[in-house]
Amino acid sequence: MKLLENKIAMVTSSTKGIGLACAKKLAENGAKVYFAVRRLEAGKELAETIRANGGDADVCYFDADKPETFRSSVEEVIAKEGRIDILVNNYGSTDVRKDFDLLHTNTEDFLHVVNDNLRSVYDTCQAAVGAMVKNGGGAIVNIASVGGKYPDMYRIGYGVAKSSIMFLTKNIATQYAAYGVRANTILPGFVATDAAMKNMSEEFLNTFLKTVPLNRPGLPEDIANACLFLASEQSSFITGEDIPVAGGFGMPSPMYNHYGEMKSKG
Repeated sequence: MKLLENKIAMVTSSTKGIGLACAKKLAENGAKVYFAVRRLEAGKELAETIRANGGDADVCYFDADKPETFRSSVEEVIAKEGRIDILVNNYGSTDVRKDFDLLHTNTEDFLHVVNDNLRSVYDTCQAAVGAMVKNGGGAIVNIASVGGKYPDMYRIGYGVAKSSIMFLTKNIATQYAAYGVRANTILPGFVATDAAMKNMSEEFLNTFLKTVPLNRPGLPEDIANACLFLASEQSSFITGEDIPVAGGFGMPSPMYNHYGEMKSKG
């Protein structure tokens, strides 16, 4: 028996990268997966591929530029299936041209980044939890970032947004555990998606990897594996947790990378 047999799942922003890897992983393990996406034709092609491989999938409309679709995407799934068992909030964004430090980030730009990231999770969770409570439970997996755990020299809006998602998830976990609803957060580190690799120089990547004990970038599959675990009954006694999937980033002493350089010179 597959881990998610007969479950109904929805994954936001899932035509590529981490979202696509999560959607595929859930489908491989028996869930009917809804691609919650803006590009419906692309979502339909992916759903057809999953069906051709023996899985089950469909699409629903989720557009980050249209906040009204956050809630309606979940409602669309519920209208078709009568329930939603698994919600994966993968969507997230920032604008590196506007999201800097406190003194160099316009207030409106800061609030836009926070609201864009946080509302997309709040609204979908609110719609899904209402249905999960009625149907005896469910699992929510919110994908945030290690950027919400560790302060940085820039992207203040992004960091605050991801930190807020972490705390929101803990509140949901606490408030609805009695109804069988679990909610957890995955904190990816640097993940080698196509988009990320195109925007990172080899010099930056090599420097960054000195802070990662496992000494490699993450893969979308790494996040998808954690997503499957948290969505399934294998994690039935886990809720309200922040799960870093970051190769050990942030775990050792801040001097870790310097020790490594000293050792190589020694």
